[in-house]
Amino acid sequence: MLPPADHDELLKARGAAHRPAGRFEPFHAVREEDGWDTPPEPRVLETQIVSERPRRIITRNQSPDVPFDRSVNPYRGCEHGCIYCFARPSHAYLGLSPGLDFETRITAKPDAARLLVAEIARPTYAVAPIAFGTNTDPYQPAESRLAIMRSCLQVLHDWNHPLSIVTRGRTILRDLDLIAAMAARGQVAVGVSVTTLDPALSRQMEPRAPAPATRLRMIRALADAGVPVRVMAAPMIPVLTAHEVESILAAGREAGATLASMIPVRLPLEVAPLFRDWLQRHHPGMADHVMTRIQAMRGGRDNDPRFFTRMKGEGVEADLLLQRFRVARKRLGFATQAPPLDASRFGPPPRAGDQLSLF
Repeated sequence: MLPPADHDELLKARGAAHRPAGRFEPFHAVREEDGWDTPPEPRVLETQIVSERPRRIITRNQSPDVPFDRSVNPYRGCEHGCIYCFARPSHAYLGLSPGLDFETRITAKPDAARLLVAEIARPTYAVAPIAFGTNTDPYQPAESRLAIMRSCLQVLHDWNHPLSIVTRGRTILRDLDLIAAMAARGQVAVGVSVTTLDPALSRQMEPRAPAPATRLRMIRALADAGVPVRVMAAPMIPVLTAHEVESILAAGREAGATLASMIPVRLPLEVAPLFRDWLQRHHPGMADHVMTRIQAMRGGRDNDPRFFTRMKGEGVEADLLLQRFRVARKRLGFATQAPPLDASRFGPPPRAGDQLSLF
């Protein structure tokens, strides 16, 4: 059960309404009013940005479910506040709540570009595409002020290092100069997540993310600049959004996307109770139906964390959704496989005084 909401806080455009303790916390505090204190004036809960100084910036993984072995996340937490976000449980490692803290207490890594240079410049470094946006969005609202992602992009541009980006943040268009230049060299691919085409539902689920129409305009701008774009119908939620998979792919194709992907909703760890609470607040009449249909794809549970099934689900519900996606992808003319990103030109950028190459 989630703790009561803090009545001293006014929540404007937030996905979660509570601050449940993370799974590693030994105590769970519950506020009780005893009538002796004068209740404070409610205040709007604002986003706080703090800086982190990590020693390394590239994260390695060996998951068989994802097509990359390294990633960079310039931020911890995400102000977009998507209620279904699978990354929410990562805030528990910071001693913070995967609920409201995840979307209001953001950690930024201002030294990311310097650390990135230090790692890729090592003699033992073996180049392969770096994935951005695999945990939290590198183009969330704070990026428009801090430009950490742009500094990383500049490094990879200068080093001819391939990368992929997953985002729903419109700030990516600020960096179109660098992204387009790398796309011309075959060194970048971008995925834009479109969860629904319904702006009202999007405001409820993803309160500080760009509207669906804005994301389609992002796809168009990227495609017009020669950037290979994937429309990502993710996550697809039974009853709420799964019926839109064909419409999302069609809208993405019309906007210029050449690739498409789809992932059913995942509700790991603390995400499940937060999502259940959100359903009861926004769609109480269909809450049980939604969860029953989700469980039908997850072996009767809210979530199935097993490799090979966590990204696609199982059972009739998941199989039908996947078949619909594949039929729509073929009918709309999407490519089934992205071309490999070019790593052949990777190397340090030239410096003043360097001898010119003959070739």
